[in-house]
Amino acid sequence: MQTFLILLQLVVALGIMNVWLLRSGKATPYRGGTSRTLREEFAFYGLPFWFMCVVGVLKIGFALSLVAAIWIHPLARPAAIGMGVLMLGALLMHLRVGDPIRKALPSIAVLVMCGVLSFWGGWPDIVDGDGNGLDRKVGIRRGPVAPTIQRHADVRIRIVSPVGG
Repeated sequence: MQTFLILLQLVVALGIMNVWLLRSGKATPYRGGTSRTLREEFAFYGLPFWFMCVVGVLKIGFALSLVAAIWIHPLARPAAIGMGVLMLGALLMHLRVGDPIRKALPSIAVLVMCGVLSFWGGWPDIVDGDGNGLDRKVGIRRGPVAPTIQRHADVRIRIVSPVGG
């Protein structure tokens, strides 16, 4: 499962970075309306240039977070949720302007992948039937998943008044 989740993270992240960094000025069959570039696509949707910049920064940020989540697992879920929200927005824009469904297929696919990552992403532990954790990174058995509370000695503080008593 871990390998599958990492592959999903990479597919989403590299796909988004490809579209926004390498192909933003190139025509694809998936752009809204008759748009040939990302800027034209956002204009076709009636969205201002500054909004495209904000969406771009968010998408690249979430994509980089998904890559970083390979090593820093807790980043996966928030990055996938954020990217999923943006993909839902992309899908709604395609529907709003009446694009054929094939133009929305990439946003639908990424939305589904983000849904899977949101549900299973962050993979802190897989728990087996005994309640023990299985370390997903190296596949070795670990102790109980429940957090261990370290007990400290009972420390009492005695306050001594400078004025006798």
